[in-house]
Amino acid sequence: MKLDADILIVGGGLNGPALALALASGGLSSVIFDALPLATRRKPAFDGRAYALSLTSVRMLGALGIWDIVADEAQPMLDIKVSDGRPGEGAAPYFVHFDHHEISEGPMGHMLEDRYLRRALLDRVKASKLIRQIAPARVVEQMVMPAHTEVVLDDGQVLRGRLLVGADGRRSGVAERAGIARSGHDYHQSGLVCAVKHELPHNGVAYQQFMPSGPLAILPLTGDRSAVVWTETTERAAVINPMSDKAFMAELHPRFGDFLGRIKLVGKRYCYPLDLTLATETVQSRLALIGDAAHGIHYLAGQGLNLGLRDVATLGEVLLEAARRGEDIGNLLVLQRYAQWRGVDTAMLTASTDLINKLFSNDNFMLRTARVAGLGLVDKMPGLRRGFIREAAGLSGNLPRLLKGQPI
Repeated sequence: MKLDADILIVGGGLNGPALALALASGGLSSVIFDALPLATRRKPAFDGRAYALSLTSVRMLGALGIWDIVADEAQPMLDIKVSDGRPGEGAAPYFVHFDHHEISEGPMGHMLEDRYLRRALLDRVKASKLIRQIAPARVVEQMVMPAHTEVVLDDGQVLRGRLLVGADGRRSGVAERAGIARSGHDYHQSGLVCAVKHELPHNGVAYQQFMPSGPLAILPLTGDRSAVVWTETTERAAVINPMSDKAFMAELHPRFGDFLGRIKLVGKRYCYPLDLTLATETVQSRLALIGDAAHGIHYLAGQGLNLGLRDVATLGEVLLEAARRGEDIGNLLVLQRYAQWRGVDTAMLTASTDLINKLFSNDNFMLRTARVAGLGLVDKMPGLRRGFIREAAGLSGNLPRLLKGQPI
């Protein structure tokens, strides 16, 4: 039977195209199904969305030929300052300062706006002879056969491949149709996301303040701008989100403070419900899940996209090595190598972000006192501090080649 591609990828966000490019570098073909029109994905105006890319994610984008396209638009994160705080009171006196000079590899990461990363990915995908993108397209059925898998689109098209990959987010249709259950819980928090322009330079410093309602991240963008990720209780966020821009900024200001001078809103505002959702299986015969389809975590560490790109790098390496050995890339034994490789890293990051959010998102006096003292103690322990820096940069663990900046 004639196949349309080696791999069928459902999800045209960021992880799906990145996987297609990684596979194409080793000669495997892909079809990407994107529910949104390509014109929607390519909007050129700044809309407030940006990503904190770890050092290893930057290396991976370099290996895929993307970083050189977007590097001039990226802001290095040179330092990170982590503290406890309360609205109107500013940061607590004791905090942890992570300085990029403490590791030899360079900046811990870069902030990059969504519009630049997405456009670069789409341009690279379009230029590849091994990648076909169908958009808008909605998959309504999927079937696993002994030697191939196939999907049915809402317009009746049937396409076949050797492997189906779900890169379709926390409410993954691929996982649902495969009967894969999910575990997790609701944090009863929402993320209010925006960007601001400020009077004073940020000097490449990122700030993470743990407020009683949840973490507030202030992340440096190019040109005296910062991305803001503000966590509130779901009830309070439902009140703040519909406010006018002026009222919204009046709510944000006592939390943000004056350390960067006057601030004003730039771009759009977003509000996302926060939950933990984990697929009970990440692979089946001829099926694999990546990114939020496999594991949707709290974004307090800014690791969501980085976690997805680690999936991409690992799955890409497993599949290309299997193909070179003449193995069936859709075979469950092959796919289990991916699941096992990613299992420990994913479990550790999921558990740590969940625990940190529970410990810090409250106003308990005893816990707050212990937190402030603990942060001050970590700041005085260079070895432990460097370990956290390497973890934030993505340098820990058994890294696939793409995360080292090497071709697969």
